Amino acid sequence: MKKYIYMDNAATTPVKKEVLEEMLPYFSEKYGNPSSVYSLGSASKRAIEDAREKVAKVLGANPKEIFFTGGGSESDNWAIKGVAFANKHKGNHIITSKIEHHAVLHTCEYLEKHGFEVTYLDVDEYGVVDLEQLKNSITDKTILISIMFANNEIGTIEPIKEIGEIAKGRNIYFHTDAVQAVGNIRIDVNELNIDLLSMSAHKFYGPKGIGALYIRQGVKIDPLIAGGAQERNRRAGTENVPAIVGMGKAIELAYANLEEKNERIRRLRDMLIEKIQANIPYVRLNGHPTKRLPGNVNMCFQYIEGESLLLSLDMEGIAASSGSACTSGSLDPSHVLLAIGLPHEIAHGSLRLTLGEFNTEEEIDYVVEKLVKIVERLRSMSPLYEKVKEEK
Repeated sequence: MKKYIYMDNAATTPVKKEVLEEMLPYFSEKYGNPSSVYSLGSASKRAIEDAREKVAKVLGANPKEIFFTGGGSESDNWAIKGVAFANKHKGNHIITSKIEHHAVLHTCEYLEKHGFEVTYLDVDEYGVVDLEQLKNSITDKTILISIMFANNEIGTIEPIKEIGEIAKGRNIYFHTDAVQAVGNIRIDVNELNIDLLSMSAHKFYGPKGIGALYIRQGVKIDPLIAGGAQERNRRAGTENVPAIVGMGKAIELAYANLEEKNERIRRLRDMLIEKIQANIPYVRLNGHPTKRLPGNVNMCFQYIEGESLLLSLDMEGIAASSGSACTSGSLDPSHVLLAIGLPHEIAHGSLRLTLGEFNTEEEIDYVVEKLVKIVERLRSMSPLYEKVKEEK
């Protein structure tokens, strides 16, 4: 049987067995509609509230501040559009960054077509937001700052506490897309002055199609979806009970022994980085060297195309991702890599390997072994690389 190694945990994670087992009864045994008054519906309602408490606990939030959604993209859309339209009488200015997930960027672009102004902050070579530019961008019409907690491509963790303090000091709502952070980093919304926070269960070994939005009590926000009275009149639609139950169990497991798990994943990550750099020339690590997600490795390999690298790895049974044309559906390289200052020709050779709880040291060795051979083969077909070798 062909070896298969999964190193794309930033894209999605497998549902843990304990999570699936917790979900199963709510598909066919405890199937009642939570809005029903009879006991079968009440059982579903209790399960939802139990999950809500688990999510709230890891964020240091009140359960009443947790609202279940269809995933991270919906949470981002709701947070930004909801706050924008509910507070347009106060102002029409929003601040975000150039390296946000498209769920945030495209939402901001949508609002620009509806009378809102958006400032897109620069980042430094590591992907860290410019705090001075943030301060200088605030006007008397600024109603929302939306900066991601950790970048999904390069893994850089942003200065969230400082951003929260700036926002609070100017009486501006602060939203963070924490889809990559929840399950990997301990987060206290009160300590960090976060007003709205997006998350998605499938990033921490829960099911797909379920997420949540933390909304601090007192935040003025319009609903995104109109209809029934579910989620305290803020998010209409019959609740996805099995998925909500799964999210609750997954987040509970994610934060059990978090530091111990992170230490192990971080060790594997550093080993992978060191072995790639020691065995392959002309590589660049993208993102902050230390302030990065535990399992994130994003590198650019000069003189080759990222999509060729990605497909070659797949043929060897290795699942990874790239910020280049193959995955973006565009001829342009990753907007994140361009924002940190990489030229097009280098940004096109990007590869993201993201580790999770189930990866091993043996897998690291196998990936590096295959990667060395693949890069050598691809570069052998590059006239530019041959020229560089001749000049040396």
